[in-house]
Amino acid sequence: MDQHFHHQHPDSSGRLLFSIFVNALITIVQIAGGILSNSLALISDAIHNLSDTLALVLAWIANKVSKRKPDSRRTFGYQRFEILSAFVNASALTGVSIYLIYTAIVRLLHPQQITAGLMFYIAMFGLIGNLLSMLFLHRDSKHNLNVKAAYLHLLGDTLSSVAVVIGAIVIHFTVLTWIDPALTLIISMVIIKQAYQILRESVDILMQSTPAHLDLEEIKSRIEKNTRVCNVHHVHCWQLQDGQVHFEAHIEASSDMPVSESGKLAGQIKDQLWEQFAISHTTLQIEYRCCDDTDLIKQPKINGMHN
Repeated sequence: MDQHFHHQHPDSSGRLLFSIFVNALITIVQIAGGILSNSLALISDAIHNLSDTLALVLAWIANKVSKRKPDSRRTFGYQRFEILSAFVNASALTGVSIYLIYTAIVRLLHPQQITAGLMFYIAMFGLIGNLLSMLFLHRDSKHNLNVKAAYLHLLGDTLSSVAVVIGAIVIHFTVLTWIDPALTLIISMVIIKQAYQILRESVDILMQSTPAHLDLEEIKSRIEKNTRVCNVHHVHCWQLQDGQVHFEAHIEASSDMPVSESGKLAGQIKDQLWEQFAISHTTLQIEYRCCDDTDLIKQPKINGMHN
């Protein structure tokens, strides 16, 4: 029996479009300002903003594609496109950050003169723009992994802009130009740490791993407390996307029963899984003395055939 609840993410496409426009504008201004002021931190921030813009474009596309209805080829629909997008975004962010680290090391070894005043004003422009974009996406980032990836792009760039503003002030008063690449190095390492979290979450979902917050042994134990259940086995639990957990299992009844009763039993278990574990999509096979293998996890047979 297949029981499920559906969760719909709010439409964030309008807020994403606004953020795309703001970040594209910031990128153009920072590239020009970085060249004119000879600031690596500004150019690095511009490159990061470019990756932000691309991340937001991917997030906007994913937001649209994921709403397509299921069909005979993709029976689950296109919701997982958001996870693919989050993976690509985080991977791109990691790549950009590694490049920035390399460039910062080169600049540390070979310091260059910087126009701190221009650097300050351009960095302030980027900071304000990123804060506005983060404000628009903050709510959606809490329940959508794809938007969360884009939001973390913006968070990293906001921190970068703050550091560049402070760096510009310090350089203006002290002429310590090595601060510019040093800030770039530190910020890039922080961004890589943030991107790693998104990569890990998206890979877990794409690999159909059991969600980290769920313990299959505990779920099995809870279900088997039902006096009409003898054993729970052949369990699979995964996420279709960040807001939808799927669970399927064989439920061996403690006694033979008509189909109508097995349906009621499945309904009780479905409600239990939703109330106790927030599992939204449940597929149960009610059986009585059918399986010789009653292990929690089904192991494939040598010939590749399995129940």
